[in-house]
Amino acid sequence: MTTARIDACFAALKAEGRAAFVAYVMAGDPDAATSQKILDGLPGAGADIIELGMPFSDPMAEGPPIQRAAQRALAAGMTLKATLGMVRAFRTRDDATPIIAMGYMNPVLNWGVEAFARDAAEAGVDGVILVDVPPEEADPIADALKSAGLSLIMLATPTSDDARVGTIVRRASGFVYYVSVAGVTGVKEADADAVRPAVERVRRISGLPVAVGFGIRTPERAAAVARVADAVVVGSALVEEVANGLQMNEDVTLSVLSKVESLAKAVRSARFGLTV
Repeated sequence: MTTARIDACFAALKAEGRAAFVAYVMAGDPDAATSQKILDGLPGAGADIIELGMPFSDPMAEGPPIQRAAQRALAAGMTLKATLGMVRAFRTRDDATPIIAMGYMNPVLNWGVEAFARDAAEAGVDGVILVDVPPEEADPIADALKSAGLSLIMLATPTSDDARVGTIVRRASGFVYYVSVAGVTGVKEADADAVRPAVERVRRISGLPVAVGFGIRTPERAAAVARVADAVVVGSALVEEVANGLQMNEDVTLSVLSKVESLAKAVRSARFGLTV
């Protein structure tokens, strides 16, 4: 089963005594060729797990940076079929790094839930995050993904009490994504001290590793969160490198991968008393 990649990743990093660095990039941003270069370069730059955004016209949980990334990708012609094609191409070079497809339910419904799960697994996807699927309505997609050997990654938030967390993680596997701040991506900053008890609570209730995302933009913040979480997710700060590179007429791939390197170094050193 493809979910073995996620389990193997967290088991290996637990043995090393460190958190995972999870890099989010938008498929097709700023164009298909450049996006493929970025995707292919992420493991070498230090990404332990990759979240690949599935471009959508109404990404309601995203702040302006990821909204603009989705708009750039769609304008450049990226589709869900092409997104899976990117994963398939990545797998010809890398068969170990977990890839999580992250997006919204509308394109998946349009594709067909069972067909999407089957095709995503065939392409080499390991798990799926669908931000706008409430746990009470997750059974059809959870069943389809499970049948295809994929994890459904669910999101918990600061407003999720114990009962709600239990409901959220009922069909979750792989890991749980903890949204560290109330609001959209890329706006507020995560506070590691505030996150710690929530991570411990979600981990206890779910029995799964907990990745923390939303509000992590700098190596210092990433290192602080890495000391309390099983994984650190950075997205907005990376897609902003695409926007900045385009504006400055710089090498976008180099800009993104350099940012990944600095963040990954911070996460890797966080629990060992090393300077960032």
